[in-house]
Amino acid sequence: MNQAKRYEMFTRFRAANPKPVTELEYTTPFELLIAVLLSAQATDVGVNKATRKLYPVANTPAKILALGEEELKGYIQTIGLYKTKAKNVIATCKILLEQHGGEVPRDRESLEALPGVGRKTANVVMNTAFGEPTMAVDTHIFRVANRTGLAPGKNVDIVEQKLLKFVPKEFLHDAHHWLILHGRYTCKARKPECWNCMVADLCDYRQKTPAPEGA
Repeated sequence: MNQAKRYEMFTRFRAANPKPVTELEYTTPFELLIAVLLSAQATDVGVNKATRKLYPVANTPAKILALGEEELKGYIQTIGLYKTKAKNVIATCKILLEQHGGEVPRDRESLEALPGVGRKTANVVMNTAFGEPTMAVDTHIFRVANRTGLAPGKNVDIVEQKLLKFVPKEFLHDAHHWLILHGRYTCKARKPECWNCMVADLCDYRQKTPAPEGA
């Protein structure tokens, strides 16, 4: 995919959804951090169901620490890997209180030092909570970047670096939301809905795949 097609792709995404947002529910950077931490190998829908019960009771580092690990597990036990995640959330809350005054740090190094927080989680928080032009490459973005030819790469690090290089700057802040939503609802893993895709004519995959009759 050349740069003209990339520009056209994001122009269409913006026209269809001018202000994309994460589907995780949150009201503060801390709530977002915890939701993203819980979302590993889980759906946003599943995380939201848990946090709708948790956050009215405990939505700050101090309040979650007051709950304790065992009680926290009760709120998040419907989420995969909940035992490990509960341990990481408690450890993260302690660090936030001891080292950051209870606030979520804005820099990558401090975020990635938190238990259970990797590069993808840090990128989501930096972008969504603090407006940084980062690219959080999850399975959806990795698939879309490779399938469309937007930014092909063998691993998430390569794809991230290519996206940061290839996505026009004016779209970079919102790009990861558009790509996640596109991968989640249109460019699906097993059966991409090319017939319902607003960028099919720009896509390498569609150009190589004959359209079904009537499409």
